[in-house]
Amino acid sequence: MQEMSLFWLRVAAALYSAGILYVLDYLLRRSSILYRPALAAFSVAAVFHFVAIVEQSMVNGHLAAQDFHQTITLLALALAIVFLVVAWIYDFSSLGLVAFPLVALLTTIGTTSAPLGPWPNSGFRDAWLLVHVLLNIGGFTSTLFMALASVFYLIQEKHLKTKQPARFFHRLPPLHSLDQLANRAMIAGFVFTTLGVIAGSGWAYMESGNRWIGEGKVHISLFTWCFYLAVVFLRTNAGWRGRRAAFLAFYMLLFSTLTWVSHVGLRPLLAK
Repeated sequence: MQEMSLFWLRVAAALYSAGILYVLDYLLRRSSILYRPALAAFSVAAVFHFVAIVEQSMVNGHLAAQDFHQTITLLALALAIVFLVVAWIYDFSSLGLVAFPLVALLTTIGTTSAPLGPWPNSGFRDAWLLVHVLLNIGGFTSTLFMALASVFYLIQEKHLKTKQPARFFHRLPPLHSLDQLANRAMIAGFVFTTLGVIAGSGWAYMESGNRWIGEGKVHISLFTWCFYLAVVFLRTNAGWRGRRAAFLAFYMLLFSTLTWVSHVGLRPLLAK
């Protein structure tokens, strides 16, 4: 019965993941065509999620909230229910940009309570790790461009306000163009970072089972991804532009740098 609860939870995680496709499609094409299918999959996932927790609670003889994985699973269900209620009452579809990927991530973490089998071969293991590293490089590079565009935005803004000739930078693009560049770099960075987190989590789960949850660098990575998610929501739906968006970019670059530094231990793994 415990295996069945984990099975239902994995089904829920797979259905929740459909929401990530909607988020990526919205960011890349500003299309909401996938919102209704994603919301339907999310609703069905919440049912399977609830069933998984009920079955696990029956096995335990009490509410399944006794360890990290059970608690994170319960939290994900609570967030899912709150989002569905808000979406139903207020038709707040924009909240899905945060709720869909966040609930999917938390539920996926909850499914890692049981170990998987070993790697089929070392070549596949190394290739997966290489993909994870390349995705992270893409994410960091895009974040760096977002921060640089924000720096030039602030310089151009100051130049226009003071009406003084620029000393070091000439013929800077208009503010709108710089803001658009920062926004596109943010989207690319979020896509790369999201895929990198998925690839890295899967690799770590295969490599060390559920022990990866307790590693500090994993916590930093998840926090960085959550902050990136907040940045995306604030820029795309809360209307944060200009100076506020620029400072968000600086903080995002700082967290991305900390994440990169915390993962320097990947280098000896690649050399195996």
